[in-house]
Amino acid sequence: MQFDTLIFEQREGIAYVTLNRPDRLNALNDPLVEDLRRAAAAIESNQDIRAALLTGAGRAFCAGADLLGDSPLDNSPAQPTLSSTGERIRASMQKHFNPMVSAWYHLRVPLVVAVNGVAAGAGVSLALLGDIVLAARSAKFLQLFAPKLGLIPDLGSTFYLPRLVGTARAKGLTLLGDALSAADAADWGLIWACVDDADLSARAAAVAQRLATGPTQAYQRIKAVFNVEPPGTLAEQLALEAEHQAVLGDTRDFAEGVTAFRNKRAPNFSGG
Repeated sequence: MQFDTLIFEQREGIAYVTLNRPDRLNALNDPLVEDLRRAAAAIESNQDIRAALLTGAGRAFCAGADLLGDSPLDNSPAQPTLSSTGERIRASMQKHFNPMVSAWYHLRVPLVVAVNGVAAGAGVSLALLGDIVLAARSAKFLQLFAPKLGLIPDLGSTFYLPRLVGTARAKGLTLLGDALSAADAADWGLIWACVDDADLSARAAAVAQRLATGPTQAYQRIKAVFNVEPPGTLAEQLALEAEHQAVLGDTRDFAEGVTAFRNKRAPNFSGG
């Protein structure tokens, strides 16, 4: 499958997806958003893919929405009936951005994100789609919607931030727009780990490789129980866990895990 704004590679059960607009700091425009949606669909439909890794080319992960290129801020012949800028923004989010976010959030395989450089605005939202997020030590997270544009965070940041770092820190990040270092992001629980810049690619690939050789169905259901919207009560979560365990208990991977445990060896999961 060919893409204009990202690089898509499949190796050893892993889909490597690289945002590839380095001259624009991988800012999100309609073509990149559409390519991301198509990439998620390609991963979802390919049973040989058991993990995914998302990163950016060049010196930034993603600088947010591309406000200098084609954007919903401009009058568009494709939206002649929309009279206001706000209406065009809403239409673009509903038609392009939000479906892409939903596709990556509900991806059946575990997603590793490697944040190389700045993640700003919608770039933060894109990064936080990862099940495991690693960031280079030089990386920074910036929520500039309100301080710079007079907007609220979007593409899911208002959903992720309070859940990950708490309401007080979420409000501080979005009201003030101060840069959050990768080290602080890890300390706050926003991301999994902060690593030295030179080690980012190798560390992220190693995590993806571990996941690609693990119990794929268990990972899929782990994502499902953690992504319950809204979070359930304890009783609801206990019932949900029992339902998923009932299915997983009949998989080949569970049988292999028990056999390996009894034989004191590492399991060889097939994903079945």
